[in-house]
Amino acid sequence: MRNDWKDRGATLTSFVGAMWVVRIADAIVPGFHPAVHHGIEPRAIRGLDGIVFAPFIHADFPHLLANTLPLLILGAIALLRGRRDFVFVAVASALIGGAGTWLFGAGDAAHVGASGIIFGLFGYLVFRTVFDRRWSSAIVTVVVILLYGSAMLASLIPEEAVSWSGHFFGFAGGVFAARVRHSRAGTR
Repeated sequence: MRNDWKDRGATLTSFVGAMWVVRIADAIVPGFHPAVHHGIEPRAIRGLDGIVFAPFIHADFPHLLANTLPLLILGAIALLRGRRDFVFVAVASALIGGAGTWLFGAGDAAHVGASGIIFGLFGYLVFRTVFDRRWSSAIVTVVVILLYGSAMLASLIPEEAVSWSGHFFGFAGGVFAARVRHSRAGTR
């Protein structure tokens, strides 16, 4: 059991650590600039790889800091049920959020950041109760809404230099993950 908790912690810290490594490399390695080459560029073939890489790339340190704390908190809550839940939600949110951003995002920018996964974790934790009907999930739903509900709603409003499409479709990815991962009769 102890090793399982260590593995869960390692999963989350590895994910967040990778974001920090990319940001630090971008700050100190001349010509690195991953956002230019690996961000999601809507409706451009060269922007498709951003669906995979964009969650690890951040425009600057304030952007990275704004993504780190909610990712740690919501990721830790998702990890309470195991690594599979966290990994499944992160992948579903990244793919659905990235594909939605590629299709519908503002075409004049490279979209980067882990906020789509954060919104996916939020959507998953809020809507998991609908599908698994567990009291523990309902308690988590209430706590997550109290902690992040107003911030998440405010972040869905289109704003200059903020990828509302990444937020919206990441959230949709989290709801999709909740539906696929859990059934009304109980968890899988």
